[in-house]
Amino acid sequence: MKFAEYILSKSESRAYSWIVFILTICESIFLFIPPEVFMTPPIIANKKRAVPITIAASLGSIVGGILAYMIGAWLWDSLGQWIINTFTNPELIETAIKPMFSKYGILIIVLTAVTPIPYKLLAIWLGFIGYPLWIFVAVSAIFRTGRFAIIATLLYFFQERANAIVKKYFWPLTIGAIIAAGLGVGLISLF
Repeated sequence: MKFAEYILSKSESRAYSWIVFILTICESIFLFIPPEVFMTPPIIANKKRAVPITIAASLGSIVGGILAYMIGAWLWDSLGQWIINTFTNPELIETAIKPMFSKYGILIIVLTAVTPIPYKLLAIWLGFIGYPLWIFVAVSAIFRTGRFAIIATLLYFFQERANAIVKKYFWPLTIGAIIAAGLGVGLISLF
């Protein structure tokens, strides 16, 4: 419990917005921890931080998405293929996603923006196939920001209750988020 209180006290710092920004960039490229994990402590510590933290997470996600796209566009033969082969089945992309993408491209971007489906894998693949960057960025910006704003709003209105829950269940929640991220990666690898 003391560690949770320490994290909450440190997350009230204005510098924590930069931490959220950097961690969300990392999440959009290679990290498999949902951005909400980074967003929660500063908002439940001080609900006035909801807007700056949402902006930091949204900007980090956009920058990270662009960087992941660039990995697919410029580094496919080295880093891009390694990430795709490590965290998913490349045959899934060829047999399922590629044919569906021509028909449902924007919908697939929306789904990866608002669900735990690994956003980074789609961004890398879109860079590789040369999907228009501006469409990817626009759709991602709208829906990722919307997702973060919904979470921040809920944390804002239920701050006291969320604070009590996090203090009481810090480690189970942390371990649960890591397990959920691992299961997401595992499910993607199965297909």
